[in-house]
Amino acid sequence: MPETQNDSAFDATKITRPAPVLLTYYVLVSVPSLFLALPLLWFRFLTLRYTFDHEGVSMRWGLLFRKEILLTYRRIQDIHLTRNLVQRWFGLATVGIQTASGSAGPEMSIEGILEAEPLRDFLYQQMRGARGEPELPNDASGKPVSLGHGTNTTELLREIRDHLARINRLPEDQQ
Repeated sequence: MPETQNDSAFDATKITRPAPVLLTYYVLVSVPSLFLALPLLWFRFLTLRYTFDHEGVSMRWGLLFRKEILLTYRRIQDIHLTRNLVQRWFGLATVGIQTASGSAGPEMSIEGILEAEPLRDFLYQQMRGARGEPELPNDASGKPVSLGHGTNTTELLREIRDHLARINRLPEDQQ
């Protein structure tokens, strides 16, 4: 299995193509219908391009019929990481990005990624930054630390409670 790069050196903007092992995966999954599926997957692999910039994620592919999907980080609702048995063997994963489009499946599926977890974390950070949510601090390995849901709100409510308690303890002439 291929090794993944160091998480602290991960830079999603450098990902422009799927990993070459994706072609091997395509060959294996197209064995039952080799003459029909393999040429389609071959052209998909040759034309598949990703772009990660400060606005969003772009994905395009196709030879005769070109398709391009552009998702801004603000539109991203959820990110899923999926791996079937063969993908795990090759160290690959598919990062599925969902929006509020109403479709049951992901709006974009980024295939052939060896650094799937760092890419997912990058996308979550970009999504939070685009929405004005505070970015999560990183731990020693550079991964974002989960603060739990509503931590900032809880701290603010505790601070307000403490201020009210101090005000209630003051004599009436000092209030």
